[in-house]
Amino acid sequence: MSDDLEPSTRAQGASVRALASRINARVVRTGLSLEAALGQSAPPSPRDEALLRAMCYGSLRWHHRLQWQAEQLLTRPLKRADAELAALIRLGLYQLQWLRIPDHAAVAATVAAAHALGKTGAKGLVNAVLRRFLREREALDLRMAQVPEAMTSHPAWILERLQGDWPDAWREIVDANNEAPPMWLRVNARRATRRQYLERLRTAGLAARPSEEVPSAVLLADPRAMRTLPGFNAGEVSVQDAAAQLAAGLLDLGPGHRVLDACAAPGGKSAHILESCPELGELVAVDRDRDRLAVVAAGFERLGLEGTLIQGDAAVPAEWWDGRPFERILLDAPCSALGVIRRHPDIKVLRRPGDVAQVVAAQRALLNALWPLLAPGGRLLYSTCTILKDENHHQIQRFLEKTPAAQVPVARSGHARQTLPGEANMDGFYYACLEKAE
Repeated sequence: MSDDLEPSTRAQGASVRALASRINARVVRTGLSLEAALGQSAPPSPRDEALLRAMCYGSLRWHHRLQWQAEQLLTRPLKRADAELAALIRLGLYQLQWLRIPDHAAVAATVAAAHALGKTGAKGLVNAVLRRFLREREALDLRMAQVPEAMTSHPAWILERLQGDWPDAWREIVDANNEAPPMWLRVNARRATRRQYLERLRTAGLAARPSEEVPSAVLLADPRAMRTLPGFNAGEVSVQDAAAQLAAGLLDLGPGHRVLDACAAPGGKSAHILESCPELGELVAVDRDRDRLAVVAAGFERLGLEGTLIQGDAAVPAEWWDGRPFERILLDAPCSALGVIRRHPDIKVLRRPGDVAQVVAAQRALLNALWPLLAPGGRLLYSTCTILKDENHHQIQRFLEKTPAAQVPVARSGHARQTLPGEANMDGFYYACLEKAE
């Protein structure tokens, strides 16, 4: 292997691969989210940061396929204690299939990473597995076509749920889930018009186009670090998927309205509400996580916005509600998040079938707890970033059946909206508008 890469280059490549393997193993073994695992790790050099994130996200995006391939190529299963070595093998297989790195260089750097992980004795194993893959790839692909979990890189239970809820669209959903996400921006209407901001991007040499459906949304042709965006520090723009930007319009905001954003963190929808209607009476943002509420506050400060931030459990209003009703309530409910897998591929690894029943119960409790806070004639917007009907359509139907005062808007055809992953290049989101009889 010494002829494949210069020693200094090999060592540098080994370091970032070893770090990616540690992060991947931590996610798979402990259930920690990928972003949390990245945050707990010492950052690599600036030149390696993009490669690290590409390898971490990519190896989790294709985890189920890579795991199946590794099992076919290993002569005996690895021990549970070898989680980092297993992650390194998956990472090597990922590089050979999706990264623009010459095969010999990817193999050399991955083998060297075994030493960086303290697994020097496994260098031969890593080399053998990766080189066997290169020899047997075509035969592996033929066998994989008969294994849906590997072919789609989704766990069987998610495939079953998607096929049941979306029999005519599940394949497109799966394909979208396995793509890298686009980068949508939200223009702060208090600081600039969308046309003005598009011109700023053009002047900066950044290609972008406006959304045809969402007045505040701009799609970048090529993602980039958000803090390098023109006007980001000055509060002219934020990063937010176009589907998430639908919420402010569906609330039908008006001057003087008192608005509640329940489960508000990280605050993108709260900020958009304030940007969309400066004449609001008050926006109250509630979240039970103090650290996440601090993120909301920091976002408001950057964007030049003001709102009432309350740490509290939205499901227990008695702990924080002052008794004054709200004309508008946004319930951005906890959910399985199966609509945003392309942004958070670790969802495919971390979610379990039983999680769905738990969030369905939490959603029901929140609806029942927050409904009394809505003023007669007011509107509650129920929102999730999932595409499972038990959490969305069925949840709302049950609530309507059990709540006589709850009704859909007069324009019934527009009371609910489900976007599927990839639809108009948006994430999977669900919205349902409920109004309280006067």
